[in-house]
Amino acid sequence: MHVIFFSDFRFDKIIAKEIPSNIIYEDEKVLAFHDINPQAPVHVLVIPKFRDGLTGLGKAEPRHGEILGHLLYAAKVVAEKEGIVDGFRVVINNGPGACQSVYHLHLHVLGGRQMKWPPG
Repeated sequence: MHVIFFSDFRFDKIIAKEIPSNIIYEDEKVLAFHDINPQAPVHVLVIPKFRDGLTGLGKAEPRHGEILGHLLYAAKVVAEKEGIVDGFRVVINNGPGACQSVYHLHLHVLGGRQMKWPPG
């Protein structure tokens, strides 16, 4: 059974600073903060500040291209800030079959240990 740690609206409250979080990076488009249930020594979530219908990667449309690219750039910035730029993984879970538990697109930036392959 997969435990849900965040609701979709909790991300909105984190963006609005109504719920405290350990913010690593923020700009006008994205917010990055430490996951409350880390799966690696470094586990940061990177989320767009505006969903714009982008509840999961499977909902992406051409109009989302800029924010998708910006999310990946933000993941690189997070990796630099966390000292893992030479070895990190970016994960996006899409849909129930991939254990997506929050329907607000988000990237997991994982590092600080040797990653295994294959991942799934």
